[in-house]
Amino acid sequence: MTTDTLTVHDKAGQDKARPERPGYRYYVLAVLILIYMLNFLDRQIIGILAAPLKAEFGMSDSQFGLLGGIAFASVYSTLAIPLAWLADRFSRVWIMTGALAVWSGFTALCGMAGSFGQLFLCRMGVGIGEAGGVAPAYSLIADYFPPHQRARAMAAFAFGIPLGMAAGTLVGGLLAATYGWRTAFIVVGLLGVLVAPLLRLTVRDPKRGGTDAIKTLAQVAALAAAPVGTDRAGKIAAQIMLGLGAGLLILAALNWLMGMSLGNPLVLAFGGLLAVVIGVSLMIARRTASLVIRKPSFWLLALGAASSSVCGYGVAGWLPLFFMRSFDLTLRQTSVYYSGIALIGGILGIWLGGMIADKLSKKGKGAYPLTPAVAFLISAPCFILAMNSPWLIGLVLPGGGSHAQQLTLAFFIFLLPTGLNLAWLGPITAAVQHLVPAAMRSTASALFLLLNNLLGIAVGFYYFGWMSDLLAPRFGEESLRWAIYTGMGFYVLAAILLIGASRTLKKDWVD
Repeated sequence: MTTDTLTVHDKAGQDKARPERPGYRYYVLAVLILIYMLNFLDRQIIGILAAPLKAEFGMSDSQFGLLGGIAFASVYSTLAIPLAWLADRFSRVWIMTGALAVWSGFTALCGMAGSFGQLFLCRMGVGIGEAGGVAPAYSLIADYFPPHQRARAMAAFAFGIPLGMAAGTLVGGLLAATYGWRTAFIVVGLLGVLVAPLLRLTVRDPKRGGTDAIKTLAQVAALAAAPVGTDRAGKIAAQIMLGLGAGLLILAALNWLMGMSLGNPLVLAFGGLLAVVIGVSLMIARRTASLVIRKPSFWLLALGAASSSVCGYGVAGWLPLFFMRSFDLTLRQTSVYYSGIALIGGILGIWLGGMIADKLSKKGKGAYPLTPAVAFLISAPCFILAMNSPWLIGLVLPGGGSHAQQLTLAFFIFLLPTGLNLAWLGPITAAVQHLVPAAMRSTASALFLLLNNLLGIAVGFYYFGWMSDLLAPRFGEESLRWAIYTGMGFYVLAAILLIGASRTLKKDWVD
């Protein structure tokens, strides 16, 4: 029987090698999937609660878009970098345990919010916690699984997304329909607090780079010995963001103190603080940032994933309300209907994406971004067809069939784009791990997630709500349908960017 060499921390905080049973790595992966499921459950539960929250606080679609997007994404994206920087130097398991407790606690507090502002702040708290939950997990998986298995391992980890979305939709919706939206937030939040000790007590930090080739370790040593000047690009990027942040904060102060009309002072102040946090984060991670921002593949992968996430996060957040408005489903019916789509379609798409990319990568590294690029080109028309199941079934049955037949057809068509929409997770996150040496993986992942989530979640969730309000005078209750149509162009943009990454990845790859 073979053994895997892992590491544990002794009382002095030092790593020492320890042999483990081969099955332990799969146990660790299962625990990380559970944590990721809770991550997405707490993140996406707000989607199924759209109707009761909008009714409670009198929100427009645009306001709800801010609540689901920028409130969460602003801190989730930016704080991920300093937390990942710490994870590259200290215990990744401890950081993830603390993160789980924080985001779960704030999810429970969402159920106690008495105003839109309080709920906005609690959602920011969820983002603060979740900032430490993903990048360290990517790094752990990369150190538990060798390169030829990583895309599939990353894909398996990403099962947490459809599991979390399905659980959040089903459990959150049923709890809200029976006991109210406040109970839904409190119950799912307390669940995460109870699970946190399991992670800390049963998962160990493996040796960094332990499953990589010796060449990678040599590259780490060479990078550590490199002159300080190698972090120049990261410093410049950090200084630009700090300068931008300072400028926006000055404009906000002039508005408040001198009554000058230079824009909304609250928006200016929020943007300024966001830029400052990004600048500080880049300064902390300047060496890793200097390495990745010089690689075209990083930008193409990150922006391609972000473009797809505008639709991925946006559509996932707004489809429950679409089903209630356009398919005439109740909250309880939507919970069951959409949770099935998210679970079945998501798991199939993620696993196939990772498996196909791993197999095709033997012929070239370009398969990692090329696989999801093809998936996105198929996703856009499938979403539109699924949303128009009455017209589609009307081509065969007079009058468009019964409501049940329309829902059934839409369900099966929705499975396809829901799966294809998530097929990028395994291949792209695995490719990002190979843009840097092993010791920089958490931070590189956080830099990738900064772009992906700040653009994907913040822009995606808000875009569809803003566009729905914009189109409401013309389309009324169907404005959300047309808003989703317009968003499909982001899939085409994502495919173009990832096709570009397939041409540059071989040069930027670190074995």
